[in-house]
Order: sequence, then structure tokens, then C-alpha cells
Amino acid sequence: MCIRDSYYTDFAKLIPKDCIIVTLACGKFRFNMLDLGYVTIKGKKFPHVFDMGQCNDSYSALKFMVALSKELGVPANDLPMSFVISWFEQKAVAVFLTYLHFGIKNMLLGPTLPAFTPPDVLDVLVKKFGLRRIGTPEADMQMLLNRKS
Repeated sequence: MCIRDSYYTDFAKLIPKDCIIVTLACGKFRFNMLDLGYVTIKGKKFPHVFDMGQCNDSYSALKFMVALSKELGVPANDLPMSFVISWFEQKAVAVFLTYLHFGIKNMLLGPTLPAFTPPDVLDVLVKKFGLRRIGTPEADMQMLLNRKS
């Protein structure tokens, strides 16, 4: 088994109980068999996992983020959200580009970076959008939890 095969399963197991997992696309099949229960945020009970569908439903995830921000009374860009995108096929390009269009920053991407990113383009994505390749689940989770919103 490739060490990256268990990344998303191990990552989901590490997500704190006060966080929500919003899934879409193929990465969820790495952890949808886990019983992750519910989370309470500001006195409101939410499922620990919200499944938004497939890659072509990425706009729904953005709409969810806006609705959640309204429900919690927090501006959407101030939500402590992290995006960890599984890069397994071409449809992930649409997800990635959609999030870039909406100014989403500090995304983790993996297990590989897109082939269409020559070094100069990757440099812009890293500097302007904080793009990072996934590392280990433990190191990535620690980085995301310590990141300032």
C-alpha cells in the first residue's frame, strides 16, 4: 500500500471533535466508513461530516460555507476553514480553479501537484494563495490547527 493511500483516512481520524468535515469528490471514499458522530458549535449540533457530493458540486460547498457563516454570525472569510483537496483526477482541476477564483487560500493539495503547474506558476500559487502539497496527516493537522485565520 502506498503511504499516501491512508492519508485522508488518517487525516479524518485526527480532526478534532469541534471541527466539521465538509467533503466532496473522491477523497471522502478514504474515510466515509468511519463513524465520526456529531459536533456542537456555539450550542448548535451539526453532523461531523457534511457530504457535498462530487467534484462538480464544489460550488455547493462554497454556498454551504456562506450559509454556515450566516448561521454562526461570522463573515465567510473569517471562518476557520481549511481546504485539503485530493488530487486524483482531472475534475479536481475544476474544484481547485473554482476555489482560486473565489480567493480561497491556504489549501493543501495532494497526493501530487497538478502537472500543469510549471515552477513559475507554482511559485505564484504558493506566494499568492498559500498553496501547499500535503505532507503527513499529523504535520498537516498541526499546521492547520495552529494557522491564524
